[in-house]
Amino acid sequence: MKIYDWIVVGGGITGAALSYELVRQGFSVLLLEQDPTGQNATRYSYGGLAFWSGTTDIMRQLCAEGIARHRILSEELAADTQFRELDLVLTIAADDDPAAAAATYANFAIPPQLLSISEACELEPLLNPDAIAGALTVKHGHINAEKTAQAYIQAFLRAGGDLQFAQVLKLWQQGDKVEGVKTASETYCSANTAICAGGLSRALLKAAGISVKLYFTHAELIDIPPTDIKLRSLVMPARLQRFQLEATSTTNDRLWDEQGLELAPPILDTGAIQFLDGSLRLGQLSRALTDIQATINPEASEATIRAGIGQILPALQDLPGTWHHCLVSFSRVSAAEQSSRLPLVGSIPGKTGIHTFSGFSNPLVIIPPLAQRFARSVIS
Repeated sequence: MKIYDWIVVGGGITGAALSYELVRQGFSVLLLEQDPTGQNATRYSYGGLAFWSGTTDIMRQLCAEGIARHRILSEELAADTQFRELDLVLTIAADDDPAAAAATYANFAIPPQLLSISEACELEPLLNPDAIAGALTVKHGHINAEKTAQAYIQAFLRAGGDLQFAQVLKLWQQGDKVEGVKTASETYCSANTAICAGGLSRALLKAAGISVKLYFTHAELIDIPPTDIKLRSLVMPARLQRFQLEATSTTNDRLWDEQGLELAPPILDTGAIQFLDGSLRLGQLSRALTDIQATINPEASEATIRAGIGQILPALQDLPGTWHHCLVSFSRVSAAEQSSRLPLVGSIPGKTGIHTFSGFSNPLVIIPPLAQRFARSVIS
């Protein structure tokens, strides 16, 4: 049986980036992904790169490193990640105070510019002027996250990495040491295992008796096939409710180990992005449900998302599309620390051979530099 230096569990953009960086350092690496079609958070990501949003020294440094990496990734990986920069339009609700909304971004590395209603509609003509009190705007990075993950994986394979499609059922342990993983048909051995399984990470680690403060929301959105309607910008609300949902739902960690609970009311952050092929992604409805397999009513959810879009971007409300659902991981953070949120990266205390690289609920921009830093840090 082959013993790998590293097994990486999860083939989304986090696992793909980490696998690539590890194999570049000369490690033998096995990447395990349960779904060949990639029905995960990467597949349904908006793809935004908020390189302007750092509020602490470390986040500003990571964002600067991240946007520099993204600018060269297509060339390095020999595949188009569809990187570009476009206008981000953060809509301010009609009953909100524009100056107060703008003040919440004052400490960001590049504070967004406040726009009047007319200026916002000039920048994004599809906006409904009656639904907003203004908007904020800043240049924003953007990628196709699914294509970026695939570019990483193909580069990883060319560099000598192994890829298998199989669901990891449990970690293989000997005392306090994790020595690999078990699937339905195989046991794979490794000196180190990295968990990059997004919303499934907590349950996988919990089954091995490892408690980590990793959580997930059930995220829902609508995929719209290519259309002639042109959205010029990435549109999101200036006051994102998802961060508050995450903070509220993690005040009691124990509750996440109980099934069937809803730890906070669902929220809707109405936003839209158009990809280079003309397809659109509309959303996002988020739920703090502790059951990974929770039952969700797709018809009701789609109606809620479309109603929200109809208020802000009425031209998109009735475009035919398909409702989708995925798990989005995040790490524990208080509401006061929203802008400096970081994933869980590194070895797990009290255990050997097991590491996490997960909890990236939003900042795709920092995955490439963190994967690179991680791989360099574990060279013995």
